[in-house]
Amino acid sequence: MLIRHLFYFVTLAREKHYARAAEVCNIAQPTLSSAIRKLEEDLQVVLVIRGHRFMGLTPDGEKVLQWGRRILSDYDSLREGLSGSPSGLSGTLELGAVPGSTPALPFLTQLYASQHPNVTINIRSMSAKAIQQAVETFEIDAGITYIDDKRLENVRHIPLYPERYIFVTRRGSKFADRGTITWAEAAQERLCLLSETMQNRRFIDEILASRGTRVNPVVVNDTFLGVYAHTVLGDWSSIVPHAFQLMLGGIPDLCAVPLVEPEATQMMGLVLPNREPLSPVAGTLLSIATSADLSALLA
Repeated sequence: MLIRHLFYFVTLAREKHYARAAEVCNIAQPTLSSAIRKLEEDLQVVLVIRGHRFMGLTPDGEKVLQWGRRILSDYDSLREGLSGSPSGLSGTLELGAVPGSTPALPFLTQLYASQHPNVTINIRSMSAKAIQQAVETFEIDAGITYIDDKRLENVRHIPLYPERYIFVTRRGSKFADRGTITWAEAAQERLCLLSETMQNRRFIDEILASRGTRVNPVVVNDTFLGVYAHTVLGDWSSIVPHAFQLMLGGIPDLCAVPLVEPEATQMMGLVLPNREPLSPVAGTLLSIATSADLSALLA
Protein backbone atom coordinates (compact mmCIF):
# COMPACT_ATOMS: atom_id res chain seq x y z
CA MET A 1 0.00 0.00 0.00
CA LEU A 2 2.78 2.45 0.94
CA ILE A 3 4.62 1.81 -2.33
CA ARG A 4 1.53 2.52 -4.41
CA HIS A 5 0.70 5.66 -2.44
CA LEU A 6 4.28 6.87 -2.76
CA PHE A 7 4.08 6.32 -6.51
CA TYR A 8 0.89 8.41 -6.70
CA PHE A 9 2.50 11.14 -4.60
CA VAL A 10 5.73 11.27 -6.64
CA THR A 11 3.68 11.35 -9.85
CA LEU A 12 1.61 14.27 -8.54
CA ALA A 13 4.79 16.15 -7.60
CA ARG A 14 6.15 15.62 -11.12
CA GLU A 15 2.97 16.47 -13.02
CA LYS A 16 1.93 19.34 -10.70
CA HIS A 17 -1.67 18.69 -11.69
CA TYR A 18 -4.18 16.31 -10.07
CA ALA A 19 -6.01 15.29 -13.26
CA ARG A 20 -2.81 14.66 -15.22
CA ALA A 21 -1.29 12.69 -12.34
CA ALA A 22 -4.43 10.56 -12.03
CA GLU A 23 -4.32 9.87 -15.77
CA VAL A 24 -0.67 8.82 -15.61
CA CYS A 25 -1.46 6.52 -12.67
CA ASN A 26 -4.52 5.16 -14.53
CA ILE A 27 -6.85 5.94 -11.63
CA ALA A 28 -9.69 8.34 -10.95
CA GLN A 29 -8.80 11.74 -9.48
CA PRO A 30 -10.74 11.09 -6.22
CA THR A 31 -8.75 7.87 -5.79
CA LEU A 32 -5.51 9.83 -6.17
CA SER A 33 -6.60 12.43 -3.63
CA SER A 34 -7.67 9.73 -1.20
CA ALA A 35 -4.32 7.95 -1.53
CA ILE A 36 -2.42 11.17 -0.82
CA ARG A 37 -4.50 11.76 2.31
CA LYS A 38 -3.88 8.17 3.44
CA LEU A 39 -0.14 8.66 2.96
CA GLU A 40 -0.33 11.83 5.06
CA GLU A 41 -2.17 9.91 7.79
CA ASP A 42 0.40 7.11 7.78
CA LEU A 43 3.33 9.56 7.98
CA GLN A 44 1.47 12.00 10.24
CA VAL A 45 2.47 15.04 8.20
CA VAL A 46 0.85 17.33 5.63
CA LEU A 47 2.44 16.76 2.23
CA VAL A 48 0.48 18.96 -0.19
CA ILE A 49 -0.56 22.60 0.14
CA ARG A 50 -4.34 22.51 0.08
CA GLY A 51 -6.27 24.42 -2.59
CA HIS A 52 -8.71 24.01 -5.48
CA ARG A 53 -5.74 23.07 -7.65
CA PHE A 54 -2.21 21.83 -7.05
CA MET A 55 -0.41 24.59 -5.12
CA GLY A 56 2.86 22.79 -4.38
CA LEU A 57 4.36 20.70 -1.61
CA THR A 58 4.90 21.57 2.02
CA PRO A 59 8.45 21.43 3.46
CA ASP A 60 7.60 17.95 4.81
CA GLY A 61 6.27 17.06 1.38
CA GLU A 62 9.61 17.99 -0.21
CA LYS A 63 11.42 15.70 2.26
CA VAL A 64 9.03 12.83 1.57
CA LEU A 65 9.45 13.40 -2.18
CA GLN A 66 13.22 12.89 -1.93
CA TRP A 67 12.82 9.71 0.10
CA GLY A 68 9.91 8.54 -2.03
CA ARG A 69 11.95 8.70 -5.23
CA ARG A 70 14.72 6.70 -3.59
CA ILE A 71 12.33 4.12 -2.14
CA LEU A 72 10.60 3.64 -5.49
CA SER A 73 13.98 3.32 -7.23
CA ASP A 74 15.06 0.67 -4.72
CA TYR A 75 11.74 -1.14 -5.04
CA ASP A 76 12.02 -1.29 -8.84
CA SER A 77 15.60 -2.54 -8.54
CA LEU A 78 14.54 -5.18 -6.03
CA ARG A 79 11.76 -6.44 -8.29
CA GLU A 80 14.12 -6.54 -11.25
CA GLY A 81 16.75 -8.38 -9.23
CA LEU A 82 14.24 -10.98 -8.05
CA SER A 83 12.49 -11.50 -11.36
CA GLY A 84 15.18 -13.75 -12.86
CA SER A 85 13.54 -13.37 -16.26
CA PRO A 86 14.88 -15.92 -18.76
CA SER A 87 14.65 -13.24 -21.45
CA GLY A 88 17.19 -11.09 -19.60
CA LEU A 89 17.09 -7.54 -18.32
CA SER A 90 13.91 -5.55 -18.98
CA GLY A 91 12.38 -2.24 -18.01
CA THR A 92 13.40 1.33 -18.90
CA LEU A 93 16.78 3.04 -18.73
CA GLU A 94 16.17 6.72 -17.98
CA LEU A 95 19.20 8.56 -19.34
CA GLY A 96 19.88 12.30 -19.23
CA ALA A 97 22.34 13.77 -21.73
CA VAL A 98 23.81 17.20 -22.40
CA PRO A 99 23.24 18.27 -26.03
CA GLY A 100 26.96 18.08 -26.82
CA SER A 101 26.96 14.32 -26.24
CA THR A 102 24.33 13.63 -28.92
CA PRO A 103 26.70 12.16 -31.57
CA ALA A 104 28.31 9.81 -29.02
CA LEU A 105 25.08 8.39 -27.62
CA PRO A 106 24.37 5.90 -30.46
CA PHE A 107 27.64 4.08 -29.71
CA LEU A 108 26.47 3.36 -26.15
CA THR A 109 22.81 2.77 -26.89
CA GLN A 110 23.58 0.34 -29.70
CA LEU A 111 25.82 -1.73 -27.44
CA TYR A 112 23.19 -1.64 -24.69
CA ALA A 113 20.30 -2.55 -26.98
CA SER A 114 22.19 -5.41 -28.63
CA GLN A 115 22.90 -6.98 -25.23
CA HIS A 116 19.55 -6.17 -23.62
CA PRO A 117 16.87 -5.87 -26.32
CA ASN A 118 14.03 -5.88 -23.78
CA VAL A 119 15.17 -2.61 -22.18
CA THR A 120 13.67 0.63 -23.48
CA ILE A 121 16.17 3.51 -23.48
CA ASN A 122 14.56 6.88 -22.78
CA ILE A 123 16.98 9.75 -23.45
CA ARG A 124 16.26 13.25 -22.19
CA SER A 125 18.20 16.31 -23.37
CA MET A 126 19.16 18.15 -20.16
CA SER A 127 21.59 20.73 -18.87
CA ALA A 128 24.58 19.63 -16.78
CA LYS A 129 22.97 21.09 -13.66
CA ALA A 130 19.65 19.35 -14.32
CA ILE A 131 21.41 16.02 -14.86
CA GLN A 132 23.18 16.21 -11.51
CA GLN A 133 19.95 17.05 -9.70
CA ALA A 134 18.00 14.33 -11.51
CA VAL A 135 20.64 11.69 -10.69
CA GLU A 136 20.70 12.74 -7.03
CA THR A 137 16.91 12.57 -6.76
CA PHE A 138 16.60 9.29 -8.75
CA GLU A 139 14.55 10.89 -11.54
CA ILE A 140 17.00 9.36 -14.02
CA ASP A 141 19.23 6.30 -13.78
CA ALA A 142 22.34 7.96 -15.21
CA GLY A 143 23.57 10.94 -17.19
CA ILE A 144 26.12 11.85 -19.84
CA THR A 145 27.64 15.22 -19.01
CA TYR A 146 30.81 17.24 -18.49
CA ILE A 147 32.61 15.78 -15.50
CA ASP A 148 35.19 18.58 -15.30
CA ASP A 149 32.35 20.79 -14.05
CA LYS A 150 33.29 21.99 -10.55
CA ARG A 151 29.60 21.98 -9.59
CA LEU A 152 29.39 18.21 -10.06
CA GLU A 153 28.95 16.83 -6.53
CA ASN A 154 27.30 13.92 -4.71
CA VAL A 155 27.42 11.64 -7.76
CA ARG A 156 29.89 9.04 -8.98
CA HIS A 157 31.37 9.47 -12.43
CA ILE A 158 33.68 7.83 -14.95
CA PRO A 159 35.35 9.47 -17.98
CA LEU A 160 34.16 8.51 -21.46
CA TYR A 161 36.07 10.70 -23.92
CA PRO A 162 37.75 14.12 -24.16
CA GLU A 163 35.68 16.58 -26.16
CA ARG A 164 37.64 18.74 -28.61
CA TYR A 165 36.34 21.53 -30.83
CA ILE A 166 36.13 22.10 -34.56
CA PHE A 167 35.29 25.04 -36.77
CA VAL A 168 32.46 24.11 -39.17
CA THR A 169 32.27 26.16 -42.35
CA ARG A 170 31.12 25.95 -45.95
CA ARG A 171 33.43 24.51 -48.58
CA GLY A 172 35.00 27.29 -50.60
CA SER A 173 35.20 29.69 -47.65
CA LYS A 174 38.55 31.21 -46.75
CA PHE A 175 39.34 28.69 -43.98
CA ALA A 176 37.88 25.58 -45.64
CA ASP A 177 41.22 24.33 -46.97
CA ARG A 178 43.25 25.12 -43.86
CA GLY A 179 44.69 22.32 -41.74
CA THR A 180 43.85 24.24 -38.56
CA ILE A 181 42.33 27.53 -37.46
CA THR A 182 43.08 29.47 -34.29
CA TRP A 183 40.35 30.33 -31.81
CA ALA A 184 41.10 34.03 -32.32
CA GLU A 185 40.60 33.68 -36.09
CA ALA A 186 37.36 31.75 -35.66
CA ALA A 187 35.97 34.38 -33.28
CA GLN A 188 36.14 37.00 -36.05
CA GLU A 189 33.99 35.01 -38.47
CA ARG A 190 30.26 35.24 -39.10
CA LEU A 191 29.12 32.70 -36.53
CA CYS A 192 26.01 30.89 -35.34
CA LEU A 193 26.56 29.57 -31.80
CA LEU A 194 24.67 28.15 -28.85
CA SER A 195 23.23 30.57 -26.31
CA GLU A 196 25.28 31.72 -23.32
CA THR A 197 23.10 29.65 -20.96
CA MET A 198 24.55 26.42 -22.42
CA GLN A 199 27.62 24.80 -20.84
CA ASN A 200 29.17 24.25 -24.28
CA ARG A 201 28.95 27.98 -25.11
CA ARG A 202 30.32 28.98 -21.70
CA PHE A 203 33.35 26.79 -22.34
CA ILE A 204 33.89 28.49 -25.71
CA ASP A 205 33.68 31.92 -24.08
CA GLU A 206 36.19 30.87 -21.39
CA ILE A 207 38.69 29.71 -24.01
CA LEU A 208 38.41 32.95 -25.94
CA ALA A 209 38.68 35.01 -22.76
CA SER A 210 41.93 33.19 -21.96
CA ARG A 211 43.26 34.44 -25.32
CA GLY A 212 42.16 38.00 -24.61
CA THR A 213 39.27 38.07 -27.05
CA ARG A 214 35.54 37.40 -27.19
CA VAL A 215 32.94 36.33 -29.73
CA ASN A 216 29.87 38.16 -31.03
CA PRO A 217 27.80 35.61 -32.96
CA VAL A 218 25.35 36.87 -35.56
CA VAL A 219 22.83 34.16 -34.66
CA VAL A 220 22.30 32.43 -31.30
CA ASN A 221 20.40 29.14 -30.85
CA ASP A 222 19.53 27.02 -27.82
CA THR A 223 19.88 23.73 -29.73
CA PHE A 224 22.58 22.14 -31.88
CA LEU A 225 19.88 21.38 -34.44
CA GLY A 226 19.34 25.12 -34.86
CA VAL A 227 23.08 25.68 -35.19
CA TYR A 228 23.37 23.03 -37.89
CA ALA A 229 20.35 24.34 -39.77
CA HIS A 230 22.02 27.73 -40.06
CA THR A 231 25.39 26.32 -41.13
CA VAL A 232 23.84 23.97 -43.69
CA LEU A 233 21.19 26.30 -45.13
CA GLY A 234 22.64 29.73 -44.39
CA ASP A 235 25.88 31.64 -44.74
CA TRP A 236 27.19 31.03 -41.21
CA SER A 237 30.05 29.09 -39.66
CA SER A 238 30.10 27.60 -36.16
CA ILE A 239 32.20 26.10 -33.37
CA VAL A 240 31.00 22.67 -32.21
CA PRO A 241 32.32 19.54 -30.40
CA HIS A 242 34.51 17.35 -32.60
CA ALA A 243 32.10 14.40 -32.34
CA PHE A 244 29.69 16.31 -34.57
CA GLN A 245 31.99 15.78 -37.54
CA LEU A 246 30.53 12.25 -37.67
CA MET A 247 27.31 13.91 -38.82
CA LEU A 248 28.99 15.94 -41.59
CA GLY A 249 29.49 12.98 -43.93
CA GLY A 250 26.04 13.43 -45.41
CA ILE A 251 26.47 17.20 -45.81
CA PRO A 252 28.92 17.70 -48.70
CA ASP A 253 28.76 21.51 -48.54
CA LEU A 254 30.31 21.63 -45.05
CA CYS A 255 33.77 20.83 -43.76
CA ALA A 256 35.42 20.74 -40.33
CA VAL A 257 38.69 22.46 -39.39
CA PRO A 258 40.38 21.63 -36.04
CA LEU A 259 40.74 24.56 -33.61
CA VAL A 260 44.18 25.29 -32.12
CA GLU A 261 45.92 27.86 -29.93
CA PRO A 262 44.83 26.42 -27.60
CA GLU A 263 43.91 22.79 -28.31
CA ALA A 264 41.27 22.85 -25.59
CA THR A 265 39.34 19.83 -24.31
CA GLN A 266 36.83 19.00 -21.62
CA MET A 267 35.99 15.53 -20.40
CA MET A 268 32.62 13.97 -21.14
CA GLY A 269 31.62 11.24 -18.72
CA LEU A 270 28.94 9.03 -17.24
CA VAL A 271 27.42 10.09 -13.92
CA LEU A 272 25.49 7.74 -11.65
CA PRO A 273 23.92 7.80 -8.18
CA ASN A 274 26.53 7.66 -5.43
CA ARG A 275 25.15 4.49 -3.89
CA GLU A 276 25.32 0.73 -3.87
CA PRO A 277 23.83 -1.27 -5.32
CA LEU A 278 23.02 0.54 -8.56
CA SER A 279 19.77 -0.30 -10.28
CA PRO A 280 20.20 -3.22 -12.71
CA VAL A 281 19.75 -0.96 -15.77
CA ALA A 282 22.25 1.59 -14.43
CA GLY A 283 24.77 -1.06 -13.41
CA THR A 284 24.62 -2.57 -16.87
CA LEU A 285 25.20 0.84 -18.47
CA LEU A 286 28.22 1.36 -16.22
CA SER A 287 29.68 -1.96 -17.34
CA ILE A 288 29.13 -1.19 -21.02
CA ALA A 289 30.49 2.37 -20.75
CA THR A 290 33.58 1.16 -18.91
CA SER A 291 34.43 -1.38 -21.60
CA ALA A 292 33.59 0.82 -24.61
CA ASP A 293 36.52 2.86 -25.97
CA LEU A 294 34.59 5.98 -27.03
CA SER A 295 37.79 7.99 -27.37
CA ALA A 296 38.88 5.73 -30.23
CA LEU A 297 35.43 5.57 -31.80
CA LEU A 298 35.08 9.37 -31.82
CA ALA A 299 38.67 10.16 -32.84
